[in-house]
Amino acid sequence: MTTDPSTDFAAVQTGYAAYSSGGRGRLRHDITARRVLDELGDRCAHVLDVGCGDGEMVLRLAAAGHRVVGVEKSPGMLAAASGRVAAAPDLAGRVTLLEGAIGNLPFADGSFDAVVCHGVVMYLPDSAAPVADLARLVAADGILSVLTKNSLAVGVREALTGRYARARAQIESGQAASVGNLGITTRGDTPAHLDDLVRADGLTPLPWQGVRIFHDHRTDWTPTETEYQEALETEWAASSRSPYRELGRLVHAVARREGAA
Repeated sequence: MTTDPSTDFAAVQTGYAAYSSGGRGRLRHDITARRVLDELGDRCAHVLDVGCGDGEMVLRLAAAGHRVVGVEKSPGMLAAASGRVAAAPDLAGRVTLLEGAIGNLPFADGSFDAVVCHGVVMYLPDSAAPVADLARLVAADGILSVLTKNSLAVGVREALTGRYARARAQIESGQAASVGNLGITTRGDTPAHLDDLVRADGLTPLPWQGVRIFHDHRTDWTPTETEYQEALETEWAASSRSPYRELGRLVHAVARREGAA
């Protein structure tokens, strides 16, 4: 079972905002932003954020000096993003926000140096068509960044929080779908499957990361800043190393469109 594509995520906006500002949400945003910014290097890039939500990644990328287009299908979330951008007038000139969704993106092929889509594909019935829609927009030497649920780690959160029957059911069946902390069913992918999809779309997979390996079950985690930074660096170190990365709740798949020789 997957989410109805017509769902307006503004219904969980308060919960999502609380998640984003808490330790678990910060880990997700900090790790993915660091990787994307590392891949972009020093150039001033034209970036598309599909499913930009309340603008968290849009603002991070704009603050790093990039020009960012944020696309969001939820009017409520888009309004929240607009409010956050308006509150940062020094960044507003580098940000454009549009209502839209994967499947009807009004951009020509190869329009962006980077296309990011974080926490979206797992709510859709499958990954092949969305990844293809995103990949076509990546310019030569550009990157695609997709963050979605890691089906290799099904049952781990449930086991660590003592929900053993649910954990066993997921582990023994290998089911890719489960209900997340926002109360919405999400579907997972393996990193290998995501790599196969981007190859089919003409991109070269780069090393993938596991995100939130040690702290995914800490739903009430409110660390001090010192503790958080130590946790972040530990998660970052493990995110690119097996066998740790396989246990991350989320998989961050990154790929590049090779430029002409």
